[in-house]
Amino acid sequence: MTKRVPLRMCTGCREMKPKAELVRVVKLPGGVISLDLVGKAPGRGAYVCMSAACLKRSRKTRALERAFSSPVSEELEALLLAQMPEEKE
Repeated sequence: MTKRVPLRMCTGCREMKPKAELVRVVKLPGGVISLDLVGKAPGRGAYVCMSAACLKRSRKTRALERAFSSPVSEELEALLLAQMPEEKE
C-alpha cells in the first residue's frame, strides 16, 4: 500500500502540487507573517511554488494578502525570492 502524498495549492499558478515542492508562508497567531521553512508553525498557511514566476504572479494578484486578510511586507517577498532557486535560461 502506498502512502498518500499531501497536496497544496500554489497561490501563484493555482496548481495542486506536493507539499514538499512548495514554500509555506504563515500568519502566526500574533498577526506576524513570516516564512515557515519547516512547515509546522502554528497559524494560517499559504503556499507558493519554488519559482520566481509564481511568486511574481502571486504578488500581482495579491493572493497572499487575500489569504491572510492583511498586507504582506516587501521584506518578506524579498526573503521569499531569496529562497527560490536560480532559474537557468
